[in-house]
Amino acid sequence: MTILSLENFHQMVVDVLVQSGTSPKNANSVADALSAAEADGLSSHGSSRILSYAEQVKVRKIDGIVDPEVSDLTAAACVVDARSGFAYPAIEAGIERALEKVKQTGIAAVTIKNSHHSGALGYHVEKIANRGYVSLFFSNSPAGIAPWGGTKAVFGTNPVGFGCPRKNGDPLVVDLSLATIARGKIVQAAAKDEAIPEGWAIDENGHPTTDAKAAMKGTNLPMGGAKGAALVLVVELLAAALTGSQFGFEASSFLNAEGEPPHIGQFFMIIDPKTFAGDGFVDRVEMLLAAMLDQPGTRLPGARRLDIRKRSKTDGVEIADTLIEKINQRIDAR
Repeated sequence: MTILSLENFHQMVVDVLVQSGTSPKNANSVADALSAAEADGLSSHGSSRILSYAEQVKVRKIDGIVDPEVSDLTAAACVVDARSGFAYPAIEAGIERALEKVKQTGIAAVTIKNSHHSGALGYHVEKIANRGYVSLFFSNSPAGIAPWGGTKAVFGTNPVGFGCPRKNGDPLVVDLSLATIARGKIVQAAAKDEAIPEGWAIDENGHPTTDAKAAMKGTNLPMGGAKGAALVLVVELLAAALTGSQFGFEASSFLNAEGEPPHIGQFFMIIDPKTFAGDGFVDRVEMLLAAMLDQPGTRLPGARRLDIRKRSKTDGVEIADTLIEKINQRIDAR
């Protein structure tokens, strides 16, 4: 393992993406998101994505040069066409337009179509919360979860993000996949030939498995059983049907350069809490969180992530030597 500063990690991501055919502007947008994920200990949405992104740009499964198009629908709604490019620039464009709208309307909604992997949703909602707004974020993804009782994947793992400003300190951020575990963690385990815990996945025959490679041929299990499967359906409808994007079973993989662009979708809402609750909203937030933390052994969602972030800023991040070598070979090949 090699320790890189976050600045050096960011530059490495930019360099390999630009070498693969990404514009500097888009490469920096992607590098911002991947660096943030790596700093928070989420390598499944950080370093593990670098080479697959670069490969997809090279064959134009991701258009690395295109700029997203933003179109207003109403005073409180807009649509962003990612145009087969990276999701990150499209989400940034949608957030900025929604923040303009929410000042006038109190609530704003954005659909994103023809999109790609949106990374850690906490990254997006935290930025919104730092501006003083509440947000809800939904994304679908390539098929990884079967309908409850089934064995064939239809839905994506369909993450959900929630961000809420606080009176002082870091926002409250909830970021979770509706699968028992993010698909990326199974991918990492399969690559290392490691076993996965029971309850994460079933194999292609519908049997519970601890074999990560068998899980890759099967499907993830939804969190919360049948209730979680119902939530997966809700997110699929919001992120894909509502945005005019492809369902999980129609989309190609985020993880390789095979097939056409996945063209999945994202949907998010931004809410001005002052419109609904006045200036007392953050005080009420603190009251609730204090009631939670008053009980021994409790902690707020994201507390561990913030601790890791602090260490990463001072100590850097550990990246596998083999990955750095592969990336440097690509960079040097230009």
